[in-house]
Amino acid sequence: MDLRTFLAELDAAGELQHIRTPISPQLDVARAMAGRDGTPLLFESLVGYPGWRLAAGYVAQRAHFARALGCKVTELVERMAGAMAHPEPPVVVDNPVCQEVVLPECDLRQIPIPRYHPLDGGPYVTTGVTIIVDPDYGRNISFHRLMRIGPDRLVGRIVEQRGTDTAWRKAPEGLPIAVCIGLPPHVLLAAAMSPPKGIDEVGIAQAFAPTPIARAKTVPLDVFADAELVLEGVLTHELADEGPFPDLSGTMDGIRQQPVIKVTTVTHRLDPIFHALLPAGLEHKNLMGMPREPTIFAEVSKVATCTGVRITPGGCSWLHAVIQIVPQGPDDARHTIEAAFRGHASLKHVVVVDTDVDIDNPADIEWAIATRFQADRDLVVLKDQPSSSLDPSARQIPGQKTRTAKMGLDATIPWGEPHDGYLRVPYEPLILESQ
Repeated sequence: MDLRTFLAELDAAGELQHIRTPISPQLDVARAMAGRDGTPLLFESLVGYPGWRLAAGYVAQRAHFARALGCKVTELVERMAGAMAHPEPPVVVDNPVCQEVVLPECDLRQIPIPRYHPLDGGPYVTTGVTIIVDPDYGRNISFHRLMRIGPDRLVGRIVEQRGTDTAWRKAPEGLPIAVCIGLPPHVLLAAAMSPPKGIDEVGIAQAFAPTPIARAKTVPLDVFADAELVLEGVLTHELADEGPFPDLSGTMDGIRQQPVIKVTTVTHRLDPIFHALLPAGLEHKNLMGMPREPTIFAEVSKVATCTGVRITPGGCSWLHAVIQIVPQGPDDARHTIEAAFRGHASLKHVVVVDTDVDIDNPADIEWAIATRFQADRDLVVLKDQPSSSLDPSARQIPGQKTRTAKMGLDATIPWGEPHDGYLRVPYEPLILESQ
């Protein structure tokens, strides 16, 4: 399934909103996205960019991923874990649609790269799936925000000690790179996952759904054959200012010296669709948080009977998790809290609940804390722990790992006590006909 097929499915279901009023990618598109966060949008008239369209919001809901993967929302964690454990080799094709148009000159100003916020350092690619090859571990795909700084230059936020960064440091002459934009949900999900080194995320995508690849035009890489837009080039050792830009937390990230991508070739489909992701919006949160749930689930399952994991949007889809278990002993919830922090090292707060609590309902979770939790008995506090730079309240020292205090709340029914006093009184609904 490519992006256009998925958008057509959303359209047939009445879920896709078409925006036909001419709109500028400079600030106005982001404002429109913010006003409809959670809704799939297709902007069909971009001021200054004839022939281009822009899609947004089509992975803003878990249901969008479930539709793309052909499963229930409740089965997503299991599907992600299965694809990571059993990647499949993709099919290589010739004459891919992503190369229907090869621009004679590289000018990134011809592409409707949005500017999202007045404080942004420049126009930003927010959904660029980058493809590189590490000489030791093979292909790696991942997301990097990319700020346009010239007609053929981007500066990317390359997180230190992650896959792209480690491969780049092994390439003194520069690292060949390709950036694919306009991809279906299953490819975005695979790119957002963090499998062990040596596991190809393209193989994870193929395990989700057929994912053809094709040889790039000018770099020794395979790209997604059905991508709407592909930028080929080199991740150089030139550094430039990157930022400021809104981060996942909704706060403004600062300016860093980051590597520059020299773009040498641009290819795209006929009538291309650019995908724009609103910083700190629901698409951003889903792609950050959801792929961490299977790793938490796997760690918790080693110590308890785990029935569900949610990384919650209120916790920036990164710092907070709710875990549902079937307690088998008095220490299961405490073991679950410790395992959750192993499963996702950036977690800051964890709540553990029973199976009668809806982990997708914040009010239900708060109810469990209110009625089943006692701070002097059920609170776990871990001091001075490795943390995430996305938390502005954490202790951040340049060149060092961010540190924070972490907290776990056992909001399960206290072990050994009668359950009757902790269960909600059931009501049988009475449906009355309105007059």
